[in-house]
Amino acid sequence: MTSTHKGRPFRADQVGSYLRPEALITARAEAASGKIAKEALHAVEDGCIRDLVAMQESLGMKCATDGEFRRGSWNKDFLAGFDNVVERPGNLKVFHRNPDGTPVSQVSAWAVTGKIKRSHPIQVDDFKFLNSVTQVTPKTCMPSPTLLHFRGGRQAIDQTAYPDIDQFFADAAAAYRQEIDDLYAAGARYIQLDDTNFAYLCDPRFRDAAKAMGEDPATLVDTYIALVNNAIRNRPKDLLVAIHLCRGNLSSAGAASGGYEVIGPTLFPGLDVDAFFLEYDDERAGGFDALKDVPNGKFVVLGLISTKRRELEAKDLLKRRIGEAAKAMPLDRLCLSPQCGFASAVSGHGKTGVDGEMAKLRLLVETATEVWGEA
Repeated sequence: MTSTHKGRPFRADQVGSYLRPEALITARAEAASGKIAKEALHAVEDGCIRDLVAMQESLGMKCATDGEFRRGSWNKDFLAGFDNVVERPGNLKVFHRNPDGTPVSQVSAWAVTGKIKRSHPIQVDDFKFLNSVTQVTPKTCMPSPTLLHFRGGRQAIDQTAYPDIDQFFADAAAAYRQEIDDLYAAGARYIQLDDTNFAYLCDPRFRDAAKAMGEDPATLVDTYIALVNNAIRNRPKDLLVAIHLCRGNLSSAGAASGGYEVIGPTLFPGLDVDAFFLEYDDERAGGFDALKDVPNGKFVVLGLISTKRRELEAKDLLKRRIGEAAKAMPLDRLCLSPQCGFASAVSGHGKTGVDGEMAKLRLLVETATEVWGEA
C-alpha cells in the first residue's frame, strides 16, 4: 500500500497537556502569592519545559508540546488574552462527573463585555521557546473559538457591543486569524484547536441545556462549523490544523456522552480541518461507524489510551480496536493518541502519575510502530 501519510498528525500523536512537576506547581503558587517574581516563575517554566521536551523525544515522539506548563488551565489563560473576554459563571448548567455519576464541578464559562480584539500576541513567545528547545515538530494547542459562545450563549455576549451576533462571530474569527498568522510567522506548522462543544452537542443533556439558554443545538453545529472555518481560512498550505473533540477531562472526571454520529454527517465533511482527534477511551463515545462520514483527505487520531485511569491498556486490545475503526475508514488515515491531555489544569491532574504518564506514552509509540511501521 502506498501511504498518503506525511506526518502531522503523527501515527503516535498527543493532545498536548502534561502533568505539572511539583517544582512548577510550587513556583506558580509562590508567584501568585508574591513570594517570587514573575521572572523567577518563568525561569522555572523554562527548565520544566526543557525536561518535558527531552522526555517526549526520548520516548520516540515525533512531535512535542510544552505541556501547557505556562498555563493555569487549558483554556482560561488563552481566552483571557483577548480584550473584553472575562471568566464568569455561565448559563450552561452541566457538570463534570465522576464515573459513578457524582458531580465534580460545573463547566467554566466566559462572557464578552465589549468588542473582541487581539491587541497583543497571546502565546507566540511560548511557541518560540518550544521551537528553540526541540529537535522534533513543535505542536501548539489553543482552545477553540466556540468556547467564547457556548458556555454562556447569547446572554453572555454584550448586546451593546454586539447587537448583531454575526458581527461577534466575525470578530472572534478575526482575532484567532491574527494569532494563527503570527504563530505561522514564528515557525508553527502544526496547530491543534481544543474544542469541547462539538462533543457536548452529541449529548442529550447538553443539547437540552443549550435549549434552556435559548439556543438551537442543530443550528449551533452549523454556526460553530462556520466560526472555526472562518478562524482558519486562507491558512498556508503547509500549516496543518487539527481539532480535538473533548468530552471533558478534569481530575479524571468527564462531562459529555453520546456517539459522534449525532453530528458527524455535518461536522466531518463540513469542518475545514486536516485531522480530528476523537476520544474513544470508553463507552461515552459510542462506536466507530460514525467514521464513515470522514471524507477522503482527512485523518482521525483515535484517542484509545485513557489519561483518566492509571491502568495500562493491553496492546492487543488497542490493536483490535484500531482494526475495528479501520472497517469504517482506511487504516492509512488513522493514527493513535491518548484520549485527552494528562492535566487539563494545574490542579486538574488525573490518576496516572508521572510514571504512568510515561508508560502510556511508551505504549502509544510501541503500538503505533507495530501497527503502521512508524511513530
